[in-house]
Amino acid sequence: MLATLPAHAQDAPQTDLQRIKITAGMHQIDAQVALTPEQRQIGLMFRKEMPQHEGMLFVFEQPAGQCFWMKNTLLPLTAAFVADDGTIVNLADMKPQTTNSHCSAQPVRYVLEMNQGWFAKRGIKAGSKLGGQPFSGRN
Repeated sequence: MLATLPAHAQDAPQTDLQRIKITAGMHQIDAQVALTPEQRQIGLMFRKEMPQHEGMLFVFEQPAGQCFWMKNTLLPLTAAFVADDGTIVNLADMKPQTTNSHCSAQPVRYVLEMNQGWFAKRGIKAGSKLGGQPFSGRN
């Protein structure tokens, strides 16, 4: 039974990561932060639901071409590839349980995954800026 598995079990979602607040215009995002290679690899895998105001921010050591896929990810997501200053470089809608690569249009250090349609419903697109840590100051 899934409920009896420890949170770090390979087929269980990770829900206990550090959280930060990110802003997108007037909208607040409660983002889990995936900092380590293991946290980034698991990402939002195995989550059956995610509240509309929540997401996951993937933080990489330095800017690079970042590519994401949806293996073992049950929710349709949109990935925002984000420059160091918080500017969204490009967005990619991703279908659940697929292995298609969705890549940044230029090197980035941050990728924010939200429920699919979250950005579009709020008119947030490439060129829009995100605020809050880590975008408002260098870390």
